[in-house]
Order: sequence, then structure tokens, then C-alpha cells
Amino acid sequence: MSNEHKQAPQDQVEEVVETEASQGEAALVDELTQANFRIEELEQALAEAQSAAKEERDAALRAVAEMENIRRRAAMDVEKAHKFALEKFANELLPVIDNMERALVGSVEDDAARAVIEGVELTLKTLMTAVGKFGIAQVDPVGEAFNPEQHQAIGMQPSSEHPANTVMLVMQKGYLLNDRLLRPAMVMVSQG
Repeated sequence: MSNEHKQAPQDQVEEVVETEASQGEAALVDELTQANFRIEELEQALAEAQSAAKEERDAALRAVAEMENIRRRAAMDVEKAHKFALEKFANELLPVIDNMERALVGSVEDDAARAVIEGVELTLKTLMTAVGKFGIAQVDPVGEAFNPEQHQAIGMQPSSEHPANTVMLVMQKGYLLNDRLLRPAMVMVSQG
């Protein structure tokens, strides 16, 4: 056999190898393209999942904050209900206290009347101690500066004894229930 004939199958083998190599390269390029496309799909799905997870986390945090706010408001409402549940009852007691204080005004010469007055004084003192235990406090502002948040001015009078805007006289004492105004004190205020 001549060298030419031996060369020909060799050329054919090289051609086949080259053809298979280029087909392999094309298949490899095709696989890489599909892999890149799949990676892009997965990256997009991951971004969407992360976004959804962030939205869910934000919603959960808002829900927890809202529950905490509701719990805090409910606790404040319960506290206020406990503190001010006596408000209506206390308002009904104030005229009784006022009447007892009016009964003590004036001087009495009679021994029997003096005994009754002492009894009223003791009863009033006991009543004030009892209501004090429940957060009711008297506002008796004689000599204090006029405070429109706690005092109701009935009138103003010129006075050389008191500085301007000072409570000179209390016509009716005011009351607080746990530091909240139940009834303002009715007062006469000095003019400057």
C-alpha cells in the first residue's frame, strides 16, 4: 500500500474527530447557555422569594407592634377604670361633705350643741380619712396663686393683704380623684 492510501483514512479520522469536536463544542455551548438561563431563572426566583420574605417579615413586625399597642392601651384602660371607677360615687359624696362642713361653721354656746358639733367633726374627719384611702383629695387653695385648672373664680376683689391673682376666700372646696379634677374649688381672687 502506498502512503497515500494510508493517509486517507487518517484524514477521514481527523475529519470525523473535528466534526465530533465541533458538535461537542456546540452541545457544550448549548448546555452552558441553558445553564446560564436556568441560573438567571433561579436568581430571579430567589430575588422574588427574598422580597416576599421581607414583606412577610415586615407584616409580622407590624402585627407584633400592633398587638403590643393594643395590650398597652388595654392595660391603660384597666388602670384608668380602677383609678376612676369611684368617680360617680365620689361626686355623690361631695355634697354630704359640704353639708357636714357647713354644719361646723359658727360658734355654739350650748354644751349639748357643742357635743353634736364634736360628733360631726369626728364623723367628717373619719369620712375624709376613708375617702382619702381611695384617692380623693381636697383642694383648699386659700393663699395660693389662682390656678384655672383647679379653681373656678366666682369674682375678683381688690386686696391690700394679698398679691394679685391670689385666692383670698374659698366658697366651696374642690376635690381631686387620683390627681384628676373631680370638682374645681369656687374661689374669690384678689385684684392687683
